[in-house]
Amino acid sequence: MDMAEQKRYISTMDRSSPGDELRAAVEARRELGPEFEDSLVEGFLEKMDTEIDRRVDQRLAAHTPAVRPSVAAGQRLALAIVSLSLGVIATVGLAFAGDHALYLIAFIWFGIVGVNFAFTKGGQPSGPHRRPQR
Repeated sequence: MDMAEQKRYISTMDRSSPGDELRAAVEARRELGPEFEDSLVEGFLEKMDTEIDRRVDQRLAAHTPAVRPSVAAGQRLALAIVSLSLGVIATVGLAFAGDHALYLIAFIWFGIVGVNFAFTKGGQPSGPHRRPQR
């Protein structure tokens, strides 16, 4: 088998199954002899590596969740608990401070809501790169 036949063999490997590729590599080894064995084995292993990568990527794509949380759920829960605890303590403490304390209480709670909202939305993509939700 000359170089043209070897190139034709390698190009047909792209369109066949792994079993067919192995049979073709063994047959080409028989025809070409031991001097081409290394290149035949390398070509076969490259094709198998590519096929394995393709299959792994396909499986990963099938099992990837539609929405990945950008921040761990534990961090969100911790922020919510700490925010509410501090908000309640501040509200109780300022409730006995007089008339002007109502504005301060409202300011504190708007701040708590703002921080929690910014923390939740801060890690999520927006705009044209946003992943569609299912």
